[in-house]
Amino acid sequence: MRTRREILAATAAALAMPKVAMPSLAFAEGEPPGEPARPKQLVFNASGGSQIAALRENYLNDFEKETGIKIVDTSPVDFGKLRAMVESGNVSWNITEIGGQDGYRVTELGLAEPIDDKIVDRSKFQPQAQMSHVFSPRCYSTVMCYRADAFPKGGPKSWADFWDVKAFPGPRSMRNHPVDNLEAALIADGVALDQLYPLDVDRAFKKLDAIHKHIDVWWSTGQQPAQLLVDKEVVLATGWNGRFYDLIRKDAPLVQEWNGGILKQSSWVVPKGAKDQYWAMKCLAVMCDPKRQAANAEILGYSGMHIDSNQYVAEKIRPLLPLYPDNLKKQVWLDQKWWTAHGDEIGERWNKWMLSKA
Repeated sequence: MRTRREILAATAAALAMPKVAMPSLAFAEGEPPGEPARPKQLVFNASGGSQIAALRENYLNDFEKETGIKIVDTSPVDFGKLRAMVESGNVSWNITEIGGQDGYRVTELGLAEPIDDKIVDRSKFQPQAQMSHVFSPRCYSTVMCYRADAFPKGGPKSWADFWDVKAFPGPRSMRNHPVDNLEAALIADGVALDQLYPLDVDRAFKKLDAIHKHIDVWWSTGQQPAQLLVDKEVVLATGWNGRFYDLIRKDAPLVQEWNGGILKQSSWVVPKGAKDQYWAMKCLAVMCDPKRQAANAEILGYSGMHIDSNQYVAEKIRPLLPLYPDNLKKQVWLDQKWWTAHGDEIGERWNKWMLSKA
């Protein structure tokens, strides 16, 4: 047996040896050095329906496979709920979609974390997709769409034609909202696209006065105008291009007119104070890939914002997308800054205007 002196000497020698760091649990589970621990899940709030199915197919399933993090999707998009979450400090979403006109609003109100460009590579995105706190992987457009069989000699080609109920008769539908309608009214009244902003609000409402009684349905959800056209309840409607895209591909007798289309970014944010922000940014990074954006565009009809995305889209589909060059040159980007500054007052005026026409 060793003596007490020998045991003490051996213990002292062991204590004098350099310590070896134990591997962290995160590294043992396959995470690169410097990355925070992976959560079990991220909550991804979106519009639901076909959109979330396409997002899963093109982006979210790959993210789950690559990271082992489950994506839990919720809906609907709700700006008021986002604001309440952030202001209460009880944020349950890791990523949420926001309305296409709300990018500057969400930034000015401090409701979103800045996009980490070290993780989310937007270096080859369109200029409109370079906002500091908003991630915009694709865009869509508000356009007019009509039933081809209602206009055998050719349908309307401009907003002025939309207003011309004599040359292009039949029931119509427009959105019950000032965004896009004010722009369309001014374009119909002869304002050039590059002279559209700041909007001449009085002039726009005067032009809207002329069309109001000819609008049979004021729609409030994106699917309505497409369904109204299919059901022959109207022959001409405004709407988001992706809502018409699928029907046109299925040979419905519908025609989109891009002239005077109003472009908007489809936008996502990481709410201010959200948990697991690093992994939320990694999820957004998956949505930067131009080939994935092209695949998503083919499903939904919304162009990817990566400038190389269009080249990966099937050639026969490109003319049905908003950023196809021949379509893009006919359209105008919505001025988010103007709507952020004036949206509330215009919204109140719109509601009063609609009530006055009832």
